[in-house]
Amino acid sequence: MTNIDWKDKKNLTMLADFYEFTMANGYFECEMEDKIAYFDMFFRAIPDNGGFAIMAGVEQLIEYLKNLKFQEEDIEYFRSKNLFSEEFLDYLRNFKFECDVWAVPEGTPIFPHEPIITVRGPIIQAQIVETMVLLTVNHQSLIATKANRIVRAAKGRSVMEFGSRRAQGYEGAILGARAAYIGGCIGTACTIVDRDFEVPALGTMAHSWVQMFPTELDSFKAYARLYPDSCVLLVDTYNVLESGVPNAIKAFNEEVVPRGYRPKGIRIDSGDIAYLSKEARKMLDEAGFEDCPIVASSSLDEYVIRELLNQGAKIDSFGVGERLITAKSEPVFGGVYKLAAIEEDGKIIPKIKVSENVGKITIPGFKQVYRLFDRNSRKAIADVITLHDEVIDDSKPYEIFHPIYTWKRKTITNFYAKKLLVKIFDDGESIYESPNIGDIRNYCGEQINTLWEEVRRFEKPHKYFVDLSESLWTIKNELLEKHK
Repeated sequence: MTNIDWKDKKNLTMLADFYEFTMANGYFECEMEDKIAYFDMFFRAIPDNGGFAIMAGVEQLIEYLKNLKFQEEDIEYFRSKNLFSEEFLDYLRNFKFECDVWAVPEGTPIFPHEPIITVRGPIIQAQIVETMVLLTVNHQSLIATKANRIVRAAKGRSVMEFGSRRAQGYEGAILGARAAYIGGCIGTACTIVDRDFEVPALGTMAHSWVQMFPTELDSFKAYARLYPDSCVLLVDTYNVLESGVPNAIKAFNEEVVPRGYRPKGIRIDSGDIAYLSKEARKMLDEAGFEDCPIVASSSLDEYVIRELLNQGAKIDSFGVGERLITAKSEPVFGGVYKLAAIEEDGKIIPKIKVSENVGKITIPGFKQVYRLFDRNSRKAIADVITLHDEVIDDSKPYEIFHPIYTWKRKTITNFYAKKLLVKIFDDGESIYESPNIGDIRNYCGEQINTLWEEVRRFEKPHKYFVDLSESLWTIKNELLEKHK
């Protein structure tokens, strides 16, 4: 089964900031519609002061770009604004996407200021896709990054995404769950995500199930009879230790074990989870259910999970909801989309945005990103942003240097170089087949393991090197001097 487009290929061409269209009309009126421009998407800071972020959302970006078209109702809307020329409206009526697009594959660790999407094509086309490029990649990269932080905090224990009902709208729930799976969650509570993206749907019961029966034990036994081979019971509706766990044990003994199965777990959703899990573990072990896992939920995130484990909580897996699906601690992934170059008479002319805020100065030109790996450890050493046609010869020593403090230099030997940006559209035609979601998830885990532990730590992670090639640094420096 292949991934299903859950939006049924809905036309999202009009999901763009209004100024994209006023600029597009202006380009058309200035006879610039065929001018070739290069735009980069990049981000400036890693959420939660982390050591890295995770790329996600490329599959949905591809679907959006494949379905770009303006319908008559769109044309009529623009006409009603009395801002756009009829010639421009005819241009939109006959619109055909003809850009080249490069992207870093989903699941790849990414770092500030390096291009993660590059769009090359006629200025109007490259301009109007800005909003959706940012919306699509910003959101899923944010959630994948947050999910991976939570998964790493769990130290090998399973993490389930439980946030559908607290997400920012249905798209946030659906695509957020997809991104969380890429980031390392084992599954989701959201059923449609299992159907459409093959992310395993997981879940137990709500407190309402327990409340619907005359007694807690009656509710547990009924559930156990229905699902003896996948029985997980919610034990905190009334009192975890006085009734919940004892009644779960009775239900396991009376309805699960006699049918030849073993219980799949109990879930604690409130109270002092560290204490309750330790006491519940003792009770389950004494009853002969040493193999019965304990699941914890209730407003968890990486910080709470880490503290629970530091307190010796006996938890085997976690269900994480609102703080994951909304990335509550830092709910904005600050990706931006900036002009990097134009073409004149077939020649690439680099463009730069200058700011008194050094972090907002852009990197000019048509670029590629290389990741350099140590041949012995297979660990990532640094990323180098180069001009698009530069080749890093990994058979020879290569010098990297800090792009601002240029005296900080290091010569790398015994390494191999990998290009990160992959072409996904050629002249408007999709040429990239998105991997299976499970393969993306596995790839993500593998790539994160290429980062040194110091980059992965939560407190004051080592800052990963992202440097410029000598040629690219020279172009940027010359443009800065020109625009003083």
